[in-house]
Amino acid sequence: MDSTDLGLNTQLAHFGEDEKVLGAVVPPIFQSSLFVFDTYEDFCSGIYERPEGPPYHYSRIGNPSVHVAEKKIAQIEGTDGCKLCSTGQAAITLAIMSSVQKGAHVVAVGTCYGPTRYLLEEYLPKFGVTATFVTGLSTEEIFEAIRPETSMVYLESPSSIIFRLQEIEIIAKHCREKGITTMIDNTYCTPVFCNPAKLGIDIVLHSATKFMGGHSDLTAGAICTNSARIEKLIRSEINLLGSLLAPFPAWLLTRGLRTLGIRMQRHQQTGNIVASWLEGQPQVERIFHVGLESYPQRELFLRQMRGSTSLFTFEPKCQEKAKIAAFANRLQLYQIGVSWGGFESLVVPLEMKPDDWTESRWLIRFFCGLEEPEDLIADIEQALVELD
Repeated sequence: MDSTDLGLNTQLAHFGEDEKVLGAVVPPIFQSSLFVFDTYEDFCSGIYERPEGPPYHYSRIGNPSVHVAEKKIAQIEGTDGCKLCSTGQAAITLAIMSSVQKGAHVVAVGTCYGPTRYLLEEYLPKFGVTATFVTGLSTEEIFEAIRPETSMVYLESPSSIIFRLQEIEIIAKHCREKGITTMIDNTYCTPVFCNPAKLGIDIVLHSATKFMGGHSDLTAGAICTNSARIEKLIRSEINLLGSLLAPFPAWLLTRGLRTLGIRMQRHQQTGNIVASWLEGQPQVERIFHVGLESYPQRELFLRQMRGSTSLFTFEPKCQEKAKIAAFANRLQLYQIGVSWGGFESLVVPLEMKPDDWTESRWLIRFFCGLEEPEDLIADIEQALVELD
């Protein structure tokens, strides 16, 4: 049976797990740092001809437990391959470093993940790499920022905190014609709701810590791209910087991937119910959620994505830090913590000033877990009195 003819949930349940070791329905954890060979000839072939395996030779480069998760992710993302790193930020850093050189210029969405912006704005300039940050709300703005030395355009759609979308297909086509690498952080959507590679993006990144893992018990990052770029990554950045995911978190990630499609549908349902209710509350100035009909880029959302999640932000009318802290402290089901994508609901108050805002504003980001939406609404409702 051709796996491409199967539904997403069927692929997630079965792809990459064809071989049943000793009949085990769940693949074992290959908790081994190295793999040995019967002959010197096999050893040379394994190292120089098939660097990531099989046959495997060293878990800094490739491991059977890691490979199962990599195959699943590449399959549903629609790329030739995938390499898993120890964290999402490791994946972002390795992918960016593989695509720039001294004197290179990067165009990036300004509201991308904070550590990614720091890498581009503060760290890489030490090595002669510069960056221009844009809102990403128009393709013209991105194209006008491109210089002769631009080697990469970095997207995040929707972007962090205020969830701005970019015209992925148009940007990818323009950059490919100019020989510019395109890269996108697809953590919010996962392959369930968007496949940027099928829209022309060269490298697709994920913090697999979040929805892909789904249980808040691992950190991982994924780099999805074509075979040539995968091989280059293995022989350069991954080989030199040693950030490949370890076998046990990879095994946990495979477990999470099996239920990804089902969980994403639940997150979408809960997120839309809670955000729709919250939008009508008098303490709310505005809400940032791609799943709402009031979302400013609604047409692009419907055209480019297959769904939304339970991650959204709202701007309270009250901008007093003490009252916002009291609101967060009063919540009972929503726990105060970073990250998202697991079973538990989270809240984070933060002050933010995107490049195109005239002043900073206090925002409150919610992630709705797998609790009942009615219970989450009741929790927010009892805490909103702090924002009156």
